[in-house]
Amino acid sequence: MPTDEITAAAAGTWTLGDRTVHRMGFGSMRITANPDRDRAVALLRRAVDLGVNHIDTAAFYVSPGGTLQVGSGPPRYATELIRVALAPYPEDLVIATKVGFGYDPVAGFTEAFTPAQLRAQVEENLRRLGRDQLDVVNLRLGRGPGAVPLVDRFGALAELRAAGLIRHLGLSNVRPEQLDEVAGIAPVVCVQNNYGVDAYREQDEFVRVCGERGIAYVPFFAVAGTGRESGASGVQGEAVEAVARAHGVTPQQVRLAWTLHQGPHVLAIPGTANPDHLAQNIAAAALPLTPQDLTDLT
Repeated sequence: MPTDEITAAAAGTWTLGDRTVHRMGFGSMRITANPDRDRAVALLRRAVDLGVNHIDTAAFYVSPGGTLQVGSGPPRYATELIRVALAPYPEDLVIATKVGFGYDPVAGFTEAFTPAQLRAQVEENLRRLGRDQLDVVNLRLGRGPGAVPLVDRFGALAELRAAGLIRHLGLSNVRPEQLDEVAGIAPVVCVQNNYGVDAYREQDEFVRVCGERGIAYVPFFAVAGTGRESGASGVQGEAVEAVARAHGVTPQQVRLAWTLHQGPHVLAIPGTANPDHLAQNIAAAALPLTPQDLTDLT
């Protein structure tokens, strides 16, 4: 499948509140690991050239010394790279960021719970991105209940939305009952969870529910599968490989195409630091999986 003529527009569009985005977006976590700052900036610009108008990021996407571990060397923040590459921003570009975790050069990654901590993270995102208002802010939840009730944390972000610092709100790493818990506080435009053809398929019903409510479902690690960086294995991994061979594409492209086939409200945000992989990922927007393909991948 030729990649140089396919843009993110091939995936169709969805709305995040009042903003329309192409369903094929870009995740910025990996760009911080690129030791060449200019190449990272060029990759972001190339993504936009290929039609990407939805970029996912977070204040805690940072690589000190070229890794995602605490170490020596100046940290590289994805949000700052995005600003350097793309500001002044295209009018149609939507940047979705996350709060709930923080990064300290000494302490490393820590959870942020209190309204003051969340506001500080919102302000940090505004500063590093060079924005007066954040398009979408996802509250990233941890595995436990948290030191502050969810309704209080989400309520703090809702207050910042009312003050004009945030345009729209979402939730990340969330369970269905938690989505219900914040209902009525402020609209949720997206849910961002770990989900893919061979990962966390118990969330199939949650994906359906989000679609019924008009909420975008945005999987992360959709390309990596159960093995994340190492890829997937097992029966579903073998099915992905078989479908990829049949279409003459990569398994990663099959995973992305499958993601987009899960509903018009499902968005893809694959990340990469490799320009060739970027083009391949975006080209998956035009990969036509057959009904038999989808059955084989179930």
